[in-house]
Amino acid sequence: MPAPTPLALFVGMPGLALSADEIAFFRDANPFGLFLFKRNLDTPKQIRRMVAQFREAVGRADAPVYIDQEGGRVQRLDNGNWPLFRSLGSFGALARIDLELGKHALRLSSLAMGTMMSELGLGSGTTPVLDLARKGTHDVIGQRAFGDDPELVAALGRVVIDAMLEVGSMPIIKHIPGYGRVTVDPHFDCPVVDASVEDMMTTDFAPFMTLKDSPWAMVAHLVFTRIDPDRPASVSPLVHDLIRNTLGYDGVLITDCLTMEALKGTWPERVAAALDAGYDIALHSQGDLAATIAAANAARPLGAQSLARIARAQQQLGTTRADVTALHAEVEQIFRESGLG
Repeated sequence: MPAPTPLALFVGMPGLALSADEIAFFRDANPFGLFLFKRNLDTPKQIRRMVAQFREAVGRADAPVYIDQEGGRVQRLDNGNWPLFRSLGSFGALARIDLELGKHALRLSSLAMGTMMSELGLGSGTTPVLDLARKGTHDVIGQRAFGDDPELVAALGRVVIDAMLEVGSMPIIKHIPGYGRVTVDPHFDCPVVDASVEDMMTTDFAPFMTLKDSPWAMVAHLVFTRIDPDRPASVSPLVHDLIRNTLGYDGVLITDCLTMEALKGTWPERVAAALDAGYDIALHSQGDLAATIAAANAARPLGAQSLARIARAQQQLGTTRADVTALHAEVEQIFRESGLG
């Protein structure tokens, strides 16, 4: 008998190990993946044990376990057990001084960070960020972005994608089709962008089109009034169609976390809306078991097209490993010698 198809859903959990109830839920519901936060990450041994628990529960040895690990202020492995990595914005600053040196340092950092995650059993750090950081962009993006030049953002994004793939860590470009014009934090409010599609094709959308061969992308929570004035991108069939048909992206599309306040409705309503819009996978990482069960009840098994996209992405992963300590030290030396500290 073939194995059951996983739900088109990533979920979270509250602690450092799976409880008996959580194991039973994962076994029965079979969500595709697990998304972890600082609350779940303590030591290498503990992380590997939790990853193994989840994979055993769902019965898939390759079930993905992802985190946010971009560098700078968004890196979940930051409790002293691992090196701290510089923000993407810092590499953008270096690249504006010396493009090739900036790309070299970013490659070394990405190889080190990707290796670190792969060795823990963590499949992705959901990076790189391709949003533009322009004057007026909310600090929720800020130093998470390479800068405001679409060509530079795409060039540096390519470095991260290639390096992550090389060491077996899944790159995820975010937040398609772009948070660059947001003036409020989507964790707490719904951003509204009034710019024309024609304008954004040469600005915010451009890095995503250049890197449309990236295997995964994470979808933003914001309203584009010229595309769909009524629904945020992550639950909008119109924005989904723009991403697929206008931007030409045919990789795996996962939403940003559906518990953010940019969205309205119950957790199950948000999950259903995202999947109804056409996205491959809904992300519900809130962590409370009751809420997670409710989200899972609204999800559905991955479709054939989604499974094919996931399989294509997996085939791109390499198996090499880098020397984390040595590469991290080399990056720090480059920044000291560059005068950027």
